[in-house]
Amino acid sequence: MGQSSRGFGGQVTGRRSLRGVLGTVSVLGAVVLALTGCTSTSSGGGASSAPAGPTTSAPTTSATPASAAPTTPTTPSSTPAASAAAGSTGAAAAGPADGGTASGAGTCATSSLTGSIAEGSGGGAGSVYLNLALRNTGTASCTLQGWPGLSFVGDGNGMQLGAAAALDRSGTHPTVTLAAGQTAYAPLRIVRAENLEPADCTTQQPDGFRVYPPGSKQSLFVASTAYTACRQQSAELLSVRAFVPEGQQER
Repeated sequence: MGQSSRGFGGQVTGRRSLRGVLGTVSVLGAVVLALTGCTSTSSGGGASSAPAGPTTSAPTTSATPASAAPTTPTTPSSTPAASAAAGSTGAAAAGPADGGTASGAGTCATSSLTGSIAEGSGGGAGSVYLNLALRNTGTASCTLQGWPGLSFVGDGNGMQLGAAAALDRSGTHPTVTLAAGQTAYAPLRIVRAENLEPADCTTQQPDGFRVYPPGSKQSLFVASTAYTACRQQSAELLSVRAFVPEGQQER
């Protein structure tokens, strides 16, 4: 029985020791929990963290649009309308004669020319052969090269009578240099109006000729009532060759 009691007592002592250990563990656990709670409180999401230093916002600069380079207004270049447009009577400027070169003189201005009708080789086969003469009335040398524009005009107001002169390209077309006072000649053929059918030509005495020097859009007037024109602009009475120097005209 005594051994049994010691054994029982030993067991009791062992149980007490276990309880003590458990109690100590419980106390330590409580301490750990308490410390954990403190730590959570000091670093948890609900706690305010240390205030951050003041944030300096970069000053906002109002963007000023770049000034556009000043634009200079562009005035469209205008070409003045040519006075007295040549129309069907104007002769296009021709190139220099084959193998020829123009002198340093400029093209003769219409304002420095005077026109006339000079004698030619006479008449024959229903036509009359004359020369259109242009004289340099300026003070400086100038040049003429090519065919003139030519037509009859009448009614006292420059009304064109008949068709403009056809350009006869059978002859030469040199560059003619005219010193002051010199004259160039363009051989001219005029068909006799009375040789046309009355239905094709209503005859009329013209006041003279409208003449456009080669390449010019300005005309001059050559008075002459010695020839007969047709009112119908379909009537072809005139044909003209290129200008040649004095001495080479039709005779």
